Amino acid sequence: MVNRAICMISGGIDSCVTAFVAQEKGYEIFAISFDYGQLHKRELDSAKKIARAVHAKQHIVFDVDLRKFGGSALLDKSFTFPKDRDVFTKEKTRIPSTYVPARNTIFLSIALGYAEVVDADAIFIGATATDYSGYPDCRPEYIRAFQMLANLGTRKGVEGKPISINAPLLNLTKADIVKLGIKLKAPLKDSWSCYVGGRKACGRCDSCLFRLKGFKEANAKDPIKYDFYPEWYTK
Repeated sequence: MVNRAICMISGGIDSCVTAFVAQEKGYEIFAISFDYGQLHKRELDSAKKIARAVHAKQHIVFDVDLRKFGGSALLDKSFTFPKDRDVFTKEKTRIPSTYVPARNTIFLSIALGYAEVVDADAIFIGATATDYSGYPDCRPEYIRAFQMLANLGTRKGVEGKPISINAPLLNLTKADIVKLGIKLKAPLKDSWSCYVGGRKACGRCDSCLFRLKGFKEANAKDPIKYDFYPEWYTK
């Protein structure tokens, strides 16, 4: 019997590569993406392409309107996006306005329910704790804590067949992720990381900058187009 995995596919480069890691491990993929009230839906178009590319048996786009809470620049135009930040510094910064309160907890909980229904053995999430914006729900201790919750709070868990929470990119740099994506022939050209949306990526938000940094350090060219390229990328 082929093992099944729920792959959380946002449309970004991390979730794209994560889905292909799950595929390489031999899982039958059930994909889930979230329309959570984000200000643009460009990433969902990418998520659909990635789900097709990884041959997902099913792809659910789940509606959960987090605009009712707000509290993030990804949900509310009154917030300001951080732009042109130094993504090379190792100094800790404040959690940015793009953090969506409890997003991964909400999404993983829904994915956990999906996993029980389709009898999946694992959930794959593209969280990374190395080159990222400092979100608290992307840390190793968070993933470990949610694994404990999954063990305690599901029928599969209490019956001795726990659903494994997998974050295979957790300790990789963006350069490592780019290299892995190229190795796995993941469709990085179809992924979308920009917080702003539009026909081209902005090249100035944190997500764009970490992505460009990854391609630069991997000695690879980012296949998507940007409205702006930082000077360090073009050197």
